[in-house]
Amino acid sequence: MSEATTTTDHAEIRKWTEERDGKPAVVRTGGSGGVLRIDFGEKEENFDHIGWDEFFDIFDKNRLAFLHQDKTGDGKPSRFNKFVDR
Repeated sequence: MSEATTTTDHAEIRKWTEERDGKPAVVRTGGSGGVLRIDFGEKEENFDHIGWDEFFDIFDKNRLAFLHQDKTGDGKPSRFNKFVDR
């Protein structure tokens, strides 16, 4: 498994997501705008697709960073990602 890296760069996050056919999404929870997710494929019932502007607004207001892996151990594109505190 290749190493995971962390970034706060909006362009890098968007590029990584779009290269994997992901879409920005949120699970609405109230006060903080919601819990960010990247949706791959079939839309999850509790995921609301959102635009990149809203996505990055929530991302920055909650001082998050994007932990992600570029490739799996066998060299294929990885979808592993997680939102962590900065």
